[in-house]
Amino acid sequence: MRQNPPSLRGLAYASMFGALTAAGAFMMIPLPPVPITMQDFFVSLAGALLGGYLGAMSQVVYILLGVIGLPVFAGGKAGFGVLLGPTGGYLIGFVVGAYVIGRMTAGKDRPGFWRLIAAMTVGHVFLYALGIGQLMVVAKLTLAKALAVGLIPTIPGGILKIVMAAMICIKVREHVKL
Repeated sequence: MRQNPPSLRGLAYASMFGALTAAGAFMMIPLPPVPITMQDFFVSLAGALLGGYLGAMSQVVYILLGVIGLPVFAGGKAGFGVLLGPTGGYLIGFVVGAYVIGRMTAGKDRPGFWRLIAAMTVGHVFLYALGIGQLMVVAKLTLAKALAVGLIPTIPGGILKIVMAAMICIKVREHVKL
């Protein structure tokens, strides 16, 4: 199955969501080793509004901005080393999560609230699986400890962010023309 190349407008939206994810890194609660940020909120919106490919590309844009040295990662960090650090798996998870959300919400009909919630939840499962996996390896943590510091504190806010993202998506999707 061959896909048409993305439009210039779609690429502009992907760039915009990459920038929004960067802004979300600065809206944070600084818990070590994994801060709670608004990045996953923008990952959810990017996937649901732009689809799998462009949603994932928006997160690639975000990561590339940080890798080339712009301080766009949580806590104002930058550089390739962040990808190799304890939170690097979450960054890769942003790409995968946005892609999964976009693929799950793609189709002929517009997904309703509960389908958006389900897709965003599944996307977050992928995001956190990659994040927790790398956190365990790099920080040499057990699964229980990695879950305790890298997932459990984020659950209440994560639920709220998914619900907000689904509600916003329903309201603005008619205005996002790719």
